[in-house]
Amino acid sequence: MAYREEDAILYALAVGTPADQLDLVFERNLRVLPTYGLVLGLWVADAAGALGAFRPQDALHGAQTLNVHKPLPPEGEIDVHGRVAAVWDKGSAAVLEVVAECDHFTAGYSIFLPRQGGWGGERGPSAVRADNPAPVGPVWSGSYATSAQQAALYRLTGDRHLIHIDPEAAHAAGLPGVILHGLCTLGIAAREVAEAAGARPWELASLRARFTAPVRPGDTIALSCRRGGDGAIAFTAQAAGATVLSGGSAVYSPQGAADPG
Repeated sequence: MAYREEDAILYALAVGTPADQLDLVFERNLRVLPTYGLVLGLWVADAAGALGAFRPQDALHGAQTLNVHKPLPPEGEIDVHGRVAAVWDKGSAAVLEVVAECDHFTAGYSIFLPRQGGWGGERGPSAVRADNPAPVGPVWSGSYATSAQQAALYRLTGDRHLIHIDPEAAHAAGLPGVILHGLCTLGIAAREVAEAAGARPWELASLRARFTAPVRPGDTIALSCRRGGDGAIAFTAQAAGATVLSGGSAVYSPQGAADPG
């Protein structure tokens, strides 16, 4: 996957980075948000659908993981490999685990497939959840007000699914209207939660969360998190009275600030 500085900056803006955070939006000494790797690896899930592993119109993004190995360069070409890691039979549904791997990151995409279980396969894990030691210290909370244009902007990073731009397609999928990309919501959360860790957003070392409800463009995302005994940040996110991210866990490391080279 090849990308330019402009692509990394567009992603940063699409997940709400303020224009005064020059490290992320100005090509001079540019840092790339680690969650941009989720965009670079998304083709693996798309390819699995294109090859017949699932019907994209029937699938939901159930959960996401990211482990950062080294910082992404400001621009370049990343050799990303993909594989289907597992298929779980949940009874009334199936879950397809797709993994994208490269020297810079490993990303896991859990694809939820309603009405496609029941063949007697292994059930697999029940959910992605934070299993950190007991939380310590005060609860941190924050919020981010998405814009009416957020989904239209984020789709320019590569995810052109119609439910994020076309109201008719969204209604046909049983949604009340256009929804924000789950990976956009997660990118916003990872960037905002860095404050709770006393870290900078590009110092993200690992991330996971479960997608539990959609966000509509214009909704305010309310974040609540607490530091675990191991230094991981456990977090949840809500919007319009519903939990939209659950079982969230983020780890930030100073090594994420290293020169991407």
